[in-house]
Amino acid sequence: MKKAAVAEFFERLAACIEAPTTELDYRNPYTLLVAVVLSAQATDKGVNKATRALFEEVETPAEMVALGEARLKEHIKTIGLYNMKAKNVIALSQALVEEHGGAVPSDRAALEALPGVGRKTANVVLNTVFGEPTIAVDTHIFRLANRSGLAPGKTPRAVEDGLNKVVPDRFKQHAHHWLILHGRYVCKARTPDCPACVVRDLCRYKGKTA
Repeated sequence: MKKAAVAEFFERLAACIEAPTTELDYRNPYTLLVAVVLSAQATDKGVNKATRALFEEVETPAEMVALGEARLKEHIKTIGLYNMKAKNVIALSQALVEEHGGAVPSDRAALEALPGVGRKTANVVLNTVFGEPTIAVDTHIFRLANRSGLAPGKTPRAVEDGLNKVVPDRFKQHAHHWLILHGRYVCKARTPDCPACVVRDLCRYKGKTA
């Protein structure tokens, strides 16, 4: 996709939602971090349902450690891979208490050193909490970037690098959320809603729906 087309692509997405944000429910940087870790291979809706009662009880790493792995599992047992996720959440909470004074670090390396935190999770936290222009590539963005021709790539990292090269600087702060929301509600996996797509004429997808 040419430079002018990419700019127009984001101009139109921005016109639909001026200041998009995550659909995960959270109360502070720590609870956002937990929610993002729990959201791997799960829907935001499912995570929000599971964390509603959890975040009434727990808002800090120390409170999570005190809650314990067994009780955490009871809260999140409706989420896929909940056993491993519970183990990671307790471990990352302990690390935050012991190594960061209970605060979520704003440094990528420190975030990615936490149990259960990969590049995508770090990017979400850096963007949403600390205002960095990072782009976290989830399944929606990976699909959309390849399908539309915006930033084709064989891996999430390749797509992330491609997006960072082509997205104009003025759109990078919100690009992550614009793309996720568009992929989630319009450019859907099985049947994209092309008639409702504001960037249909810019998209290179050959199988557009009528």
